[in-house]
Amino acid sequence: MPDAFVARSLEEIRFWSRIMKEHSLFLRLGFRCEDTTLINEANQFYSIFENIENRANQFTAGTDPNVIRKFNEEVHNAVSHIWVFKRMILQLILTCQLPGANNFPLLVDHTSREANYFRNRLAELNAGRLDPLPDAIINENVFFLRIMADHAKFISHLLDPSERKLVDQANEFSHDFDQLLYQAVDLDSMRPQSQTLPMLDQFLDQNRVSVVALRDFKKTARDLIEACRIKSIIHPLLADHVYREAEHFLEIIDMFELSLTGKKN
Repeated sequence: MPDAFVARSLEEIRFWSRIMKEHSLFLRLGFRCEDTTLINEANQFYSIFENIENRANQFTAGTDPNVIRKFNEEVHNAVSHIWVFKRMILQLILTCQLPGANNFPLLVDHTSREANYFRNRLAELNAGRLDPLPDAIINENVFFLRIMADHAKFISHLLDPSERKLVDQANEFSHDFDQLLYQAVDLDSMRPQSQTLPMLDQFLDQNRVSVVALRDFKKTARDLIEACRIKSIIHPLLADHVYREAEHFLEIIDMFELSLTGKKN
């Protein structure tokens, strides 16, 4: 239905354009002061995605689907360019051409995976092509479980080492989500035989419990960082950024649960 296409497109763009905008800021903050070309490029991407975010907020569910389809194409182009930028940065880091910079290689790879996910979502929407529900459940969980595991690792490494209890908690979440990811990959390799309703329902329930716990941990960490109550080099916006991504993952899990069983959580 056209209105569903418009609503879903705007939902994706509003969420992910803000994420791409913030990625630009985080990457810029990690560059060395002499990396002026990279800093300027990051600033340009920040402006591009801020503009996209503002325009997306001006559209409504009643907007002409053809207008949104063209907007999706435009955003897809911008996301493709920031993906290339991120992969170029990763190459510079891995070939030791940015010594002393503060962007972890895994963080840059992480942000590029999210850009690739975003542009694929836009392409799927414009093509009217979405995975069947069982495939979508496994694919989305494999993607987001890895994202959550990465977040736990970043938090652990950006907290001050003296924050021993919080570091231990972050490491425990990292291990938990690595295990959940391995289980999801196993379920993936067992397709289509693994795609029974009881199996997928249990898969979603198990993941939800861990994502809720991580979401709550991130919220606590965010609030402590904003109140300057813990020692870390985590930017307050980054703390909120990873919290919002956990919230987004929970929304996706709940949407799948409702489609799969008709149950609301």
